[in-house]
Formats: sequence, structure tokens, C-alpha cells
Amino acid sequence: MTHFSLSVIEQKGVIDSLKRALRTDKGIICQLVYGKEEITAAVQRLADAISSDYAGQELLLVIVLKGAFFFAADLTRRLRLPIEIDFVKLASYSGGETTGRVKITKDIEAVIAGRNVLVVEDIIDTGITLNFLLQHLAGRGPKSLKVCTLIDKRQRRRVDITADYTGLFCNRGFLIGYGLDLDERYRALEAIYEVGNSPSCGGLNDNSM
Repeated sequence: MTHFSLSVIEQKGVIDSLKRALRTDKGIICQLVYGKEEITAAVQRLADAISSDYAGQELLLVIVLKGAFFFAADLTRRLRLPIEIDFVKLASYSGGETTGRVKITKDIEAVIAGRNVLVVEDIIDTGITLNFLLQHLAGRGPKSLKVCTLIDKRQRRRVDITADYTGLFCNRGFLIGYGLDLDERYRALEAIYEVGNSPSCGGLNDNSM
């Protein structure tokens, strides 16, 4: 397994953030989960599948901020379709823990009635946030409503929900990089890393629902 290769200052920042979230002084382990090439290949597969399924149609992408921003930017450039983009932002997580409550802090502006809508997520974990969003959007009468996620993590799934398009499957713990964050840091890493306080990183919750 490839270990985390940030600068000493960046590594210290990750460790300090995790110690605050975990309230522990145990050693922090950071390991590469998905490299840049693997992520790029997954994004291309998704773009090809979506372009094929919606050939000859227009598509509205609803991008879930902030985590899906990097993934969505790469995905949209590879789609061979006429598309429109809108953004939604939801609040639930604080640090490494979920509050169990979901609220919309930025709603979409586009009219979706009678249109093909694809929700773009970075990672599906418990499914609570995504289920809330899908119910919210379904009430506006879209022609179709589907989900594309870069990562599907079913280990802590609490809502029976499945993405229509999935790039990668993961059974690991807390992930950072390529849009995934820890307290708003480390989103800009080109690869995705697992961070935790044990070799399996089982002591951490995941960072998206």
C-alpha cells in the first residue's frame, strides 16, 4: 500500500485535524486508495455510459457542492451531450461525524419539470443526504431523475439507495482528496487517500452521506 506523500507541514495539518476529530493521540495512518490514473479512467467510463444512455437528449446536471465539484468538472468535459449545469449545497456533516439532519443551504435555480436530471455526487455513504435531495427534486416533476457518483461506499448505508452510475466502490474509512475534505481542507489533492488511527482506519466515519 502506498503511503501518504504530502509535505511535512501538510501531513502535520492532517494529523492535527484528525486528532481533534478523533479526540485521540494515537498514530495517524494515511494511505493511497485511488491514484490519479484510476480516477481518470473511472470518470471516462462514467462519461461514456452517460453519453450513450442520453444520446440525442439534453441533460441537466445537478452538482452537489462542495465535494463533487472536482469530479463534476472532469466529468462534464468528457460528456458528448448538450448539458446544463446547476448546483445544490446541503449541510449535515461536521468534522468526521454526521448530525443526522439535512438542510439545503443553496438550492438549484433551474426549472427541472419535464427534464432529464442527473445528480452528481462525490461519494454515497449512509444515503441520508442523497435520499433527502432526490425527494426534494422529485417533487418538481423531472422527466427522469438519476444519480451519478464517483464513489459508492455501502458499509454504513442507512437508506436503500443505489446510484445509476458508479465509478468506484470502496469499503474503507474516511477519505480525502479529489474534492473530499476534512474540515474543508485537502480537497485539491489529485489522488484519494484514506486517513485514520489504525491500519484499517475503521475508527473513523466517512465524510459524505
